[in-house]
Order: sequence, then structure tokens, then C-alpha cells
Amino acid sequence: MDLRVAAYAVITDDDRRVLLAHWNDPRHAAWTLPGGGLDPGEDPADAVLREVLEETGYSVRVDALLGIHSRVIPAARRISAGAVGPLHALRIVYRASVVSGDLRFELDGSTDRAEWFPLGTIPELKRVEVVDVALGMAGLA
Repeated sequence: MDLRVAAYAVITDDDRRVLLAHWNDPRHAAWTLPGGGLDPGEDPADAVLREVLEETGYSVRVDALLGIHSRVIPAARRISAGAVGPLHALRIVYRASVVSGDLRFELDGSTDRAEWFPLGTIPELKRVEVVDVALGMAGLA
């Protein structure tokens, strides 16, 4: 079984909008939280700071650990080319706040844009599961 540990941020603004990044996988493109996989030996809080900056252009501070979501994806449902076994996905979810920067899009990465969405519009979006899980952890769903 493969293991992927990732860190994600729930970031809202004063207008009750949430910041999402658009995952650009050609077969499964959807909106997700800013965040992603940890580099070897990387602290999860450092990973979420790095990933948010890469995907959105914002420097953020981690305000709180919201929780950890664990999911096993059967081999037949994995989307990675060449994956042969199941994947255990551990998602560490933080609440974070923007401290500086300007919204911009990631170049040549796993996301191709980022946008602020009013919370009420989230159910209308094509999104990945971690969005709903994390918004629930944050008391926003």
C-alpha cells in the first residue's frame, strides 16, 4: 500500500469566501483546497505554507490544526499512472489566514488557478472530497 501525507489550508476572508485552487489533472480536474504533499522530512505546517504560496501567491500563517482525515483509495480507483496497489491518503487540515501577497496562479504545477468563492456557492462546484471534509472540520459546511 502506498502512503501519501498532505497538508491543506482552509482560508476564508471577511466576506465569508473560501480560497480554492483548481487541480488541473486532465481526467479529474476539480476545485480543491490549497495544499499538497509533504516533501521528505518536511513538517506539515511548513508544507502548507509552501503549498499555499505556490498555488495562490499568498503568504499565510497557520492559525489552528483542524484535524486529520484518513482515507484508503482502492487500487482500481487510483488515478496515478502505474499505480498497482491501494493508496492510504492522510490529509492534515489547518485553518490559516492571509498575511501578505497577491492572488496569482501556479505555473507548471498541479493547479492552474486559484479563486475566492462565497461559501454558499461551494456545493455548485466540481470539487474534490477534501473540500467538504475540511469545511466540515472548520464548522463552515
